[in-house]
Amino acid sequence: MKYQAVIFDLDGVICHTDYYHYLAWKKIADKIGIAFDETINNCLRGIGRMESLEIMLGARSEEFSQEAKRKFAEEKNDFYRRLLKNMSPKDLQPDVKNTLDQIKAHRIKIAVGSSSKNAKLILKQIGLENFFHAVSDGKNITRSKPDPEVFLKASILLGIEPQYCLVVEDAVSGLEAASAAGMDSAAIGDAVNYSIANFNLNKLSDLLQYLVDSKI
Repeated sequence: MKYQAVIFDLDGVICHTDYYHYLAWKKIADKIGIAFDETINNCLRGIGRMESLEIMLGARSEEFSQEAKRKFAEEKNDFYRRLLKNMSPKDLQPDVKNTLDQIKAHRIKIAVGSSSKNAKLILKQIGLENFFHAVSDGKNITRSKPDPEVFLKASILLGIEPQYCLVVEDAVSGLEAASAAGMDSAAIGDAVNYSIANFNLNKLSDLLQYLVDSKI
């Protein structure tokens, strides 16, 4: 029985809030007067807010004090949270919900491992507030992906050793974090372009063949 738990990234795996992130960061970039597009936004996948801000500021980072940066990050998050209020259970794709239901039916534990401090708000908006056995997010970690902390915390919360956990990620930073945690990984979305994961998924339900087989 290889996998006893699956740890899912949230944005881009369980649901898609990338465009909301883009709109929120674009608002800050326009205010500062720096270029920002979806290519830059994709570079921010899976990492924390302050780290994302530093990437966005680039060479102009030294122009701003830490207090100014903190205010930019807070303003971005306030706008992003307002956008999240538009989410509902309709934003949860049937393939995702059916896959999660089947994993639980096979008595495999499930958790969220996300750098976002808004993870629980997002889960509430899409109707999964109390669905997962554990949620490890930006509120209980001090280091963002590719540091493995978020996944190691999830394994502790689940009570499952890392080698029996499988991580599902759409960002290369998340795949690197899973590897550093001593966990196997499955890539979906943009993450399939990197030869790091143990499995590549076209859709989330493709995961079931690996999990069900591992339980037999």
